[in-house]
Amino acid sequence: MTAFERIKSALGPKGWSEDAGELAALTADWRGRYRGNTPLLVKPATTEEVSSVVSICHEAGIAITPQGGNTGLVGGGTPQGEILLSLRRMNRVREIDAANDSLTVEAGCVLETIQETAADAGRLFPLSLGSQGSATIGGLISTNAGGVHVLRYGMMRELVLGLEAVLPDGRVWNGLRGLRKDNTGYDLKQLLIGGEGTLGVITAATLKLFPRPGEISVAFTAIEDPQKAVDLLGHMKAATGGALSALELVPRNALELVVEHIPGARDPFAEPHPWYALLEVGAARRGEGREMMEASLADAFEAGLIRDAVIAENEQQSRDFWNLREPIAEAEKAHGRAAKHDVSIPVSQMPAFMAEATAEAEAMMPDAMIIAFGHVGDGNVHFNVSRREPGAGQDFADSTAPVTAMIYEKVAKYAGSISAEHGIGVLKRNELADKRPLDVELMRAIKTAIDPKGIMNPRVLFAN
Repeated sequence: MTAFERIKSALGPKGWSEDAGELAALTADWRGRYRGNTPLLVKPATTEEVSSVVSICHEAGIAITPQGGNTGLVGGGTPQGEILLSLRRMNRVREIDAANDSLTVEAGCVLETIQETAADAGRLFPLSLGSQGSATIGGLISTNAGGVHVLRYGMMRELVLGLEAVLPDGRVWNGLRGLRKDNTGYDLKQLLIGGEGTLGVITAATLKLFPRPGEISVAFTAIEDPQKAVDLLGHMKAATGGALSALELVPRNALELVVEHIPGARDPFAEPHPWYALLEVGAARRGEGREMMEASLADAFEAGLIRDAVIAENEQQSRDFWNLREPIAEAEKAHGRAAKHDVSIPVSQMPAFMAEATAEAEAMMPDAMIIAFGHVGDGNVHFNVSRREPGAGQDFADSTAPVTAMIYEKVAKYAGSISAEHGIGVLKRNELADKRPLDVELMRAIKTAIDPKGIMNPRVLFAN
């Protein structure tokens, strides 16, 4: 019996597929930049089935690409001849422990389901991002996802208490411990968080929950430039006593794309402004959030930090304001292809980086449109280069390689990172090797120790 026949037998008829239509949907990424192929799609329903598949692949030397919701942006979940291991059938909520503020779910559980499950228990799971209706927790952990609330709650790395994973030889490592303190040597789960499936397959996670705010207040403000956004950040953090949970930067051109391409989106101001900042404050008691927001923004206006502001009057208006920020990537896609750069810079240096990189990019490409937006509170800038006229194709994205090289040089100049929250995948593996050679050498040593046959997602992180 061949290895593939053994895998099919171990999983049963529901656990695998060779259907061309089903495979086609999972072997292309969301952006359409990467298209791959796989000889076999496996869909295990339990950790034991994952273990069986990985054990057979380890014995036969067959490479595996794990995949969650297929919402990745760096090509890490697109197979190129490897077996495609989808975790979507593993989507159960195993346990919720409200007293411990923890929730244990399987890797295929969709983020929005986790948010709703936590809410039903009177708790908050704070990770929030545009693809939360389809992104799965296993993929989010594997890429150390960020989202819009990192300012207050941290990255995915800070939200995981424990993990269960199948190692490259098929053994199951059970680290599902809902402990805040566990000082027993190396924190092994942290190797898997952000490891992009190169060290094993995450099958379940115990997540950290928080009290639900009594009130959330959201405001959309008009500002002069990114420096004012950084100044506003410092002001709001101090004025709200740490209750600020998000401060998102939106340029005018991004707002125009959203209004043009996203149904229901509209400009909340009567006249255009060059930049905008979306703010969210979470307070313990009802009424406090609105009060803090009004007082803080009044002081900010007096100090010249903002030009204008609108505070949401209800939940629908709060959603409308977020609908001006979260679908920027979707609106960009509708406009045409872009060279996307998910970078992080020390918050204090963000305005200088953005101004310098914008000026040089426009000098290198006179028809370029720079769309720079993101998370001011944690220094994450999505610095994207598109074309002013709509309809840019793949050839445009390919032609921006010199601009990308310049942007990454600026990132290094400002002591930043070439990947803030999207991961490395295959998109940035050469840049990682170039910018951080010792880091890559150490990661290769860890990879070799845990996965000596190199079967786990072998194409990501490391340059060929």
